[in-house]
Amino acid sequence: MKSTFLQGAVALGALALIPATTAALADGEASSYKALDEFMDVFQKVRSDYVEKVDDEKLIKGAIDGMLASLDPHSSFLDARDFQNLRTQTEGSYGGLGLSVTQEDGAVKVIAPTQDTPAWRAGIKAGDYITHIDGQLIYGGTLDEAVDKMRGAAGTSLKLTIVRAGRDKPIDLTLTREIIQLKPVKWEVKNNIGVINIVSFSANTGADVRQAIRSIDKSLGHKPTGYVLDLRSNPGGLLDEAVSVSDAFLERGEIVSQRGRTKGDVERYYAKAGDDAKGLPVIVLVDAGSASASEIVAGALQDQHRALVMGERSFGKGSVQTMLPLSNTTALKLTTARYYTPSGRSVQEGGIQPDIRVPQLSDPDYKNRPKYRESDLRRHLINEIKTDDKVLEEDAKDDPRFAMSAEDLKKKGVEDFQLDYALRTITRLASTPGAAIAQAQGVARKPGAK
Repeated sequence: MKSTFLQGAVALGALALIPATTAALADGEASSYKALDEFMDVFQKVRSDYVEKVDDEKLIKGAIDGMLASLDPHSSFLDARDFQNLRTQTEGSYGGLGLSVTQEDGAVKVIAPTQDTPAWRAGIKAGDYITHIDGQLIYGGTLDEAVDKMRGAAGTSLKLTIVRAGRDKPIDLTLTREIIQLKPVKWEVKNNIGVINIVSFSANTGADVRQAIRSIDKSLGHKPTGYVLDLRSNPGGLLDEAVSVSDAFLERGEIVSQRGRTKGDVERYYAKAGDDAKGLPVIVLVDAGSASASEIVAGALQDQHRALVMGERSFGKGSVQTMLPLSNTTALKLTTARYYTPSGRSVQEGGIQPDIRVPQLSDPDYKNRPKYRESDLRRHLINEIKTDDKVLEEDAKDDPRFAMSAEDLKKKGVEDFQLDYALRTITRLASTPGAAIAQAQGVARKPGAK
């Protein structure tokens, strides 16, 4: 006899297939019901014949996870634990190291460390693999288990073993956990230039950027020479906040459009009147870790000729995920649309190509560390607008202007070459910002062009 839970699962499966249909969909539905019957047969066989007794909820969750994993890398089911973690990422704080990680073929891989956290200060880099925690091998375990081991009470220590491309031996690091305050926006003034660093696009990021602009003005007692908007290693976040940040630097025009499954499912977002930066020069810094919402901002300011984009080609995540609540504690994160820059570009796979490519020469490992991007993920969405392969390969080209070593830069007191280069460029742009930016970007990238 089927359990009550099993009957509920069948009922849910049936309800999911009841949307308004036409005769043309009848055959498809019949095929779906047949597949569901097959699923239930497998489910029953596992419950009755597997070598150990298996919890029904575990089997159902595994089936849901497998279904969503077959779609794309960003669609997923959030159980109560995942839902709480998401809330923590957007509005809370936690005791830990300040790492964003993912799992790749059973290994824990670093997406990016958060600035001014134990992981960042220890020198952990995007693309590093964490193989051991406190001497115990974590390969083959779940990502949740690894995250649980890294989080903990502030003041407690743990040891991480890191494997990094280009290094012959593993790197052992001892870190002390801290309370990680998730402050999405930080600012400072360097050489009379406002530097605004956005580490994530969470609630109120746009308002915080506007406050940062006001605070920079107040600290100087006058307007700065210009602004550097640092989006490096920013994995993205809320679409609305990306629009709000872009709007802070734009007087008018389209920011981004998102296009869903059907031809008419298009939503466009526009800037409101009023440029908080008052037309001063802006440089946007991006790298391979700049994704999603970061790419929306960079693409909008680039296409509207409002800013120079500098650094390295971005991650290339051009899809929109919608949170669909299933209960008070669970939700479905589903890819529902692709987004496009004002000129109609899709950044999916190709990312945002900087106007001026500037490698991070102050990082001694930058040449050897592999870049980890959307196009490397299994089952990633294909860019519907064909991208020239040369764009995807351009990062491999060396620029003779950038020949200094990390050691040479350190002797000159330069710890962040990309930021230093941006600051020097802002100074050069200050006299004629609009003309200089348009000249640097070229005339090929005009709003409305395909």
